[in-house]
Amino acid sequence: MLLCDIGNTSYHFYDGDSDYKQSVDSFDPAEISDEVYYISVNPSLVTRLVSLSNWKDLSTYISREDYYETMGIDRIVACEAIEEGVIIDAGSAVTVDVVKAGQFQGGFIYPGLHAMQKAYSDISSRLAFSFDFELDLDKMPKNSPDAVSYGYLRTLYSEVLRHDGPFFLTGGDAELFGHVFPMADIDRHLIFRGMQKIITRVAQC
Repeated sequence: MLLCDIGNTSYHFYDGDSDYKQSVDSFDPAEISDEVYYISVNPSLVTRLVSLSNWKDLSTYISREDYYETMGIDRIVACEAIEEGVIIDAGSAVTVDVVKAGQFQGGFIYPGLHAMQKAYSDISSRLAFSFDFELDLDKMPKNSPDAVSYGYLRTLYSEVLRHDGPFFLTGGDAELFGHVFPMADIDRHLIFRGMQKIITRVAQC
């Protein structure tokens, strides 16, 4: 059995031990004969996968009423992975979701690292600095590079810490944000853990 998290550009597979990616543009899902449980934020691919009986859409087993209508399936499945805590998913956007006693409490979406760097440079070339993830966020900046980093990171840091942990970091930039949130458990397979939990729940019904 394989698990697959499908995005706009890649199929992200996990076999229980390791993970790997295939390009949406070049990979043919019909090449796989194993049973695949998947989630997808790519509607056109879902339409294609319906005809493949070994590809199972896990989103059909989730109670959508526990979340809000437009919430991404990847965020939902990450929330399904935990019973208590705050999930920080540092990808193209940074999403923060709060779960208490197994119930989704709400969350917010923050610009991702590259989007925010571009936003600063679009304002002025004088603000085109890389973010310093090791900046001391307890000290007010006295130079432009630190001011840019502080403006981005301190806002996120302060909002996240308004909520009780434990804290979980996932996504492509999780290691970088780990410097800002050293108390967080970095779990690159959090979504897959959520998928496994859903599969186990369905099997018990």
